[in-house]
Amino acid sequence: MTARHAKTSPLKASARDLTLGVAVPLVGVCVMIACWALYVELSGVPPYILPGPGTVAAALTKDWYILLAALWVTAQTTFVALFLAVVGGGSAAVVLAQSRWIETLLSPVMVTLQVTPIVAIAPLILIYAPTPWTAQLICAFLVTFYPIMLNTLQGLKSADRNHADLMKTYSASRWQTLIYLKLPSALPSFFAGLRIGGGLALVAAVVGEFAAGQAGNNAGLAFRLLEAQYRLNMPRLFASLVLLAMLGAIIYGLTSTLSKLALRHWHESEQK
Repeated sequence: MTARHAKTSPLKASARDLTLGVAVPLVGVCVMIACWALYVELSGVPPYILPGPGTVAAALTKDWYILLAALWVTAQTTFVALFLAVVGGGSAAVVLAQSRWIETLLSPVMVTLQVTPIVAIAPLILIYAPTPWTAQLICAFLVTFYPIMLNTLQGLKSADRNHADLMKTYSASRWQTLIYLKLPSALPSFFAGLRIGGGLALVAAVVGEFAAGQAGNNAGLAFRLLEAQYRLNMPRLFASLVLLAMLGAIIYGLTSTLSKLALRHWHESEQK
């Protein structure tokens, strides 16, 4: 009886954690929507100032073919930029971790790109990029690259010194030390940078769409938001904001899930 209880308790714990992880955020969202609807109802604010949740839901239903197409464009830019930043930032961190002088040589360029506001760079990128979508992708990549690279580099440098000395004792090569010690040690920092970069990729994609102002079938949610603002179509504006918030939540959920899957069996940050 005791052994059977010991076998089933981890499954029960996982189910309980999953239920809490899904139910608690949903309760928070429902409370926020209820407060929003209650405020609109009690204050009597007109829909062209602040539409209620029902009005926004009606706009989503009515304009779904326009908004979903725009959502796909924004999501495509965000995920492609995030993928390129993961590949480029991770590779750059590995190269910089191998040589101190390369890091010192390139750090001024990377820091300059990071601290310069992307809003100021976006018009210049639009001039030289071959297409508006490429310009949006470059904007999102530049913003996302640095936090992933920096966190990964910090993780590579934080490998245990005693373990590194032990591998030297056994005549391990530089690549063996990198693969078996430094890369696993850098995973927690990498996933921390990935969570940050996921949100920044969406923000930069929206900024790039604001700057590009691309209309037609290739218009993203940012353009639809501006279009609704110019036309004083507040329900569609709020519907665009809701979709952007949902996309950001999905990105954060995906990056958090990847972190848990990779770290839950051995690292303290994902163990409960």
